[in-house]
Amino acid sequence: MSVSLTKNQTVSLVKKASGILTSITLGVGWDVAKPRGLLATIIGRGNNSIDLDASAIVLDSRANVTDTIWFRQLQSRDGSIRHSGDNLTGEGEGDDETITVDLTRLPANVEHVVLTVNSFRGQTFNNIDNAYGRVVDNSNGHELARFPISGSGPHTGLILASLSRNNGDWTFKALGHRTNGRTVHELVGEVTRILQ
Repeated sequence: MSVSLTKNQTVSLVKKASGILTSITLGVGWDVAKPRGLLATIIGRGNNSIDLDASAIVLDSRANVTDTIWFRQLQSRDGSIRHSGDNLTGEGEGDDETITVDLTRLPANVEHVVLTVNSFRGQTFNNIDNAYGRVVDNSNGHELARFPISGSGPHTGLILASLSRNNGDWTFKALGHRTNGRTVHELVGEVTRILQ
């Protein structure tokens, strides 16, 4: 059974998994916000797509970045992390973008994989509804944890969650840290500050 997390809550993924945890998928989904108010309904928003980008920042125990996985680099250099590709609209049901992590292939020096979401076109999170991040056990397809991204705002980036190695366990922490940035590289500095 999946755990619904709130900001700054942590869950042990190994304890939630039904067996040995070897591979997970970090999924992100969102919908375009519906126009609100009479004037917004009459005029409309003029844009029925939102280009959010899920990315992963890989860090060692000292919070040094060792790799970034995003729509322009769909695989980590060692091949242990893969991105599903860029969804330019947010249309459809389920995850809009996913990042798959083969935990057995992650280098020993990797301590954290941080999941970020940013708006490449600069649209703010005020334009987004029903956003979430989640973790799925790839061995059986079971959702282990879900983090609803509640609350809109004028920010263009979100440091969503961290996957961290902890004495043979993997923990997933819902961060929900609002920030700004159009690409993952603009979020790196804030990620390293949060982890230190």
